Amino acid sequence: MSLYRVHFKWKEKEIQLTAKSLDLTHPYFVSIKDIVLPQDKKLIIDPSDDDIRKTFGETNHIMIPFQAVILIEELLEEGKTSIMHLNNVGEEKTGKKKGEQKEKPL
Repeated sequence: MSLYRVHFKWKEKEIQLTAKSLDLTHPYFVSIKDIVLPQDKKLIIDPSDDDIRKTFGETNHIMIPFQAVILIEELLEEGKTSIMHLNNVGEEKTGKKKGEQKEKPL
């Protein structure tokens, strides 16, 4: 299941919301459902995260005008990463350069 990160302008500030459901079929609005709020168990509280939680914390569904939307990102599911190891040119999968001798055990 994908997550969506929506960046938009609201009250002269750029807001970033993450949601599980996004509907773009309405002719004038972006519909955002199942909002995923930032985790609140942090030592240092980010004021912008706190504002988002206060403003949208109890909201189930919001509709934002298309003109206010800056960017929509589709993300992988939380907890999964898309990090891959890429080998350098001329390097085998072992990390040794081609033609380089492997160390012999003593």
